[in-house]
Amino acid sequence: MFTGIVESMGVLESKQAHGTNVDFWFSSPFTHELKVDQSVAHNGICLTVVEIKSPQYRVTAIQETLQKTNLGDLAVGQKVNLERCMPANGRFDGHIVQGHVDLTGICTSIKTHDGSWEYHFQYPAGHVTVEKGSICVNGTSLTVVESGVDTFSVAIIPYTYEYTIFHQLNVGDRVNLEFDILGKYMQKLLAQQLAQ
Repeated sequence: MFTGIVESMGVLESKQAHGTNVDFWFSSPFTHELKVDQSVAHNGICLTVVEIKSPQYRVTAIQETLQKTNLGDLAVGQKVNLERCMPANGRFDGHIVQGHVDLTGICTSIKTHDGSWEYHFQYPAGHVTVEKGSICVNGTSLTVVESGVDTFSVAIIPYTYEYTIFHQLNVGDRVNLEFDILGKYMQKLLAQQLAQ
C-alpha cells in the first residue's frame, strides 16, 4: 500500500520490449536501499523490482499495465515520481493509494496563481471525484479543488511543484489517475442497488 506522498524522483535510463512486456531501467537516489521483489510506485503504478545494478534497477510492465497507464509514453531521460510502500510503523500523510491506476486523463490547462499552480484534467466518464476529496495523479496524493462529471482540478504548492514531476507536466500530457478507493466502493454499491 502507498500513500501518494512522493518520496523522490527517478530517471528512466533505458527500456526494451520483450514480446508484449517492456523492461524499464530506472535510476533513483534510493536504488542502493532496494531489494528484488520490492514494490515501488512509478508515477502511481505499482511495479516489482526484478533486478538491481546500482545505481539502476529494473522493473517489467505487462501489456495491461502499458495499455492502462502512461508508462509507455515515457522517454529515456524523463523523470518519474517514486514512492516505496508505506512501512507498518509509518505516518499516514496522504491517502490510501493501491498503486493500481484506473485510467489515464489529459491535462487540459495549467494556470499560475502568484506562487501556486492550478491544473485541470479531463478523463473518460465512469469514475467520480468530489470537491475536497482525494485523487492520485501520477502517484501524487492531491485534494480535488473543483469537480465536474469528467473533469477536476487540483492546486499545486511550490514544494510539490519542485519535488514531483508537476514541473515537467504540459497541457495535453497524459497522466495516471487512481480514484479514491472509498469512492469506488460506494459507487459500485450504489450501482448494484439501483440495478435491483
